[in-house]
Amino acid sequence: MALALVSPHAFPLVPRAQLTVGRATLRFYLGDCLTVLPRLEPASIGTVVTSPPYNIGIKYRSYQDDLPRKDYLNWSDSWLRAVSHVMQPEASLFLNVGAKPTDPWVPLEVAQVARRFFKLQNTIHWVKSIAIDREAAGQGAGLDRDVAVGHYKPINSDRFVNDCHEFIFHFTPGGRTRLDRRAVGVPYQDRSNIKRWASAGEGLRCRGNTWFIPYDTIQSRDRDRPHPASFPPRVPDQCLRLHGLDRAGVVLDPFMGLGSTAIAAARLGLDFVGIEMDPHYLQEAVERVKASVDA
Repeated sequence: MALALVSPHAFPLVPRAQLTVGRATLRFYLGDCLTVLPRLEPASIGTVVTSPPYNIGIKYRSYQDDLPRKDYLNWSDSWLRAVSHVMQPEASLFLNVGAKPTDPWVPLEVAQVARRFFKLQNTIHWVKSIAIDREAAGQGAGLDRDVAVGHYKPINSDRFVNDCHEFIFHFTPGGRTRLDRRAVGVPYQDRSNIKRWASAGEGLRCRGNTWFIPYDTIQSRDRDRPHPASFPPRVPDQCLRLHGLDRAGVVLDPFMGLGSTAIAAARLGLDFVGIEMDPHYLQEAVERVKASVDA
């Protein structure tokens, strides 16, 4: 009897879990994104918000985060290529990549790989902790003292400063994707500026490319943040709003982790596709989405 080889594409792509939140459908796939992504419909994704492994030795449950650099960048090429095939022509990819002081080039090297498939339209600096001098803030800020806000991981070194920032690269297929800039806008400190700028609708200006988004304080890391490298839901929330909710389409996160992008999509009423290779993280993501929409 001859053995017939059957392509995995011949089998339907079935999500491990599926949630309906209002009119939004959230699908959660268990598996390697390099296996799942090619089975999604081409040009079916309107927005991607994701944070892949940084290859800096983080201890995940089901992934080796210390590949030789060449292998890591080749892997990055593979998943970015696969993502490019499922994105619509006016889609956005918000790519968060961090580093460590002894290996600061990781985000920039991944961005160079992404450059093969996308245009870099914006570079956003996610500020997790910041110190603001009262004098520098000016009288309009109303500070009565210098302030330091946010959370950071202290570095005990006489060579490096504390790392309080990560990149969010905004890639698009052609570099011409329209954004809803005031959807994450900030009020003018001096309202007289509103009259000077015709685009200052509703008293808001573009937030710019520095976003201060701290982590929430947690009591127990094992309970409150069991994934070693997650971002707060406000990060994908602002990314999705900036892209424009009316054009966001289906939201994709190929490295779902604890489901921060899924939580943001659910709260905003957007369809979502998440891919995660670890069944424990996937189940945590599903439970967190349920808890976030029930709260």
